[in-house]
Amino acid sequence: MINVSETAKIKVETLMQEDGFNPKTDFVRVGVKSGGCSGLSYDLKFDKSQNESDKLFEDNGIKIIVDTKSFLYLIGTTLDYSGGLNGSGFVFNNPNANRTCGCGESFSL
Repeated sequence: MINVSETAKIKVETLMQEDGFNPKTDFVRVGVKSGGCSGLSYDLKFDKSQNESDKLFEDNGIKIIVDTKSFLYLIGTTLDYSGGLNGSGFVFNNPNANRTCGCGESFSL
């Protein structure tokens, strides 16, 4: 399961609408790819379709799809949004990450 904070929900809905997506029917695709200073980095984008092998979750009114490989790295993660003075953006609070980089965009297990 991937959870979505209230702050992230509001930002996701706003950005989806700005990009021509419908938060009620379209998806947030979350994944993990190789790269970043800690070895793995997060990937987040909007998608109108779900692949047969995707895992589907819905939390706080947001539909999230994750490919099978990425799901193993993301179990229990909460998607949050930070709009602080140090920069704004989505934050992945991943209980599986043993180490994260200073910017929070990459991690290792």
